[in-house]
Amino acid sequence: MDSELIDSQGTAQLEDVDAILVPGGFGERGIEGKIKAAHYARTKGIPYLGICLGMQVAVIEYARNVAGLKGAHSTEFNPKTPHPVIAMITEWTTSEGGKEKRNTGGDLGGTMRLGGQECKLMPGTHVRGLYGKDSIVERHRHRYEFNNQYRDSLPEKGLVVAGTSVDGTLVEIIELADHPWFVGVQFHPEFTSTPRDGHPLFTGYVQAARARHAQAVQRPQAAAT
Repeated sequence: MDSELIDSQGTAQLEDVDAILVPGGFGERGIEGKIKAAHYARTKGIPYLGICLGMQVAVIEYARNVAGLKGAHSTEFNPKTPHPVIAMITEWTTSEGGKEKRNTGGDLGGTMRLGGQECKLMPGTHVRGLYGKDSIVERHRHRYEFNNQYRDSLPEKGLVVAGTSVDGTLVEIIELADHPWFVGVQFHPEFTSTPRDGHPLFTGYVQAARARHAQAVQRPQAAAT
């Protein structure tokens, strides 16, 4: 679906979907439509998977509409936002203990966080159950991250930090405990998914979509009996 149309025409075209996936991307085009799609999924109980930018728009939506942070945004799209819940992190520790750095003025490719990175999964979270282990390695391709200035305030409003970088400094996965299936990941699971083995996130997402579809089919049948 064209997120620009969702922005200009509303979310009516989402009414019959069984799940919503917002993938990664670059640039401001269609951002508000993607934020509206995340809002629709969250408020209607529709399974949602946000990948990279898809996680970021979910965080922005939650900050605006649940945490009450008016004007919350990413500094990639609005450098003057009063609530930069997504921003560029300039330094982090790799799984090997080394330091990586980047800056807004650097070469786009050269300042991305790239390649396989270890992620620690939080006990009791939905994604921990999907993966079946405490630590995973997933591949990244991005510059902007969850801003740690909001690491306490957004979870206080119900946003679950379900996975972090190995040193605990970067938020890698968010989810919602009070939603049937709502997950956002900063990495790209499509980079490691295969036709034969699939990927835990995609498997869980498709299962959630099938379950919602089955419920939608059963409701008219129940009403007719």
